[in-house]
Amino acid sequence: MNLPYPAMFEQMTDSIIFADRQGIIRGWNRASEQMFGFSSAEAVGQSLDLIIPERLREPHWRGFHAAIASGKTKNGGKATRTKALRKDGSYIYAEVSFCVILDEHGQAVGSLSSARPAAA
Repeated sequence: MNLPYPAMFEQMTDSIIFADRQGIIRGWNRASEQMFGFSSAEAVGQSLDLIIPERLREPHWRGFHAAIASGKTKNGGKATRTKALRKDGSYIYAEVSFCVILDEHGQAVGSLSSARPAAA
């Protein structure tokens, strides 16, 4: 079955971000542009630190690298509320879920996240 993956990625109303094993953004959809204020051209190729507030970076990277090493997330993909950084320097709260993407050999190739603004 040939699904239109690029179209599905772009048409999602939630922010969808794919980062490689090193945490470099490789996919950034239109909803991510709207939510965080960075265009795809500005975000792709950058570290996830682009949207992670400085005080949250150490725990984020500890969890990210543990998930990449184990091939699974601590929360099993359950959405969590977190603070995120926008291009204009403001902060937003977001409901974010993550999964580790595995290749055909079961090796982690990166992480996929979906996010939406958290209800006030």
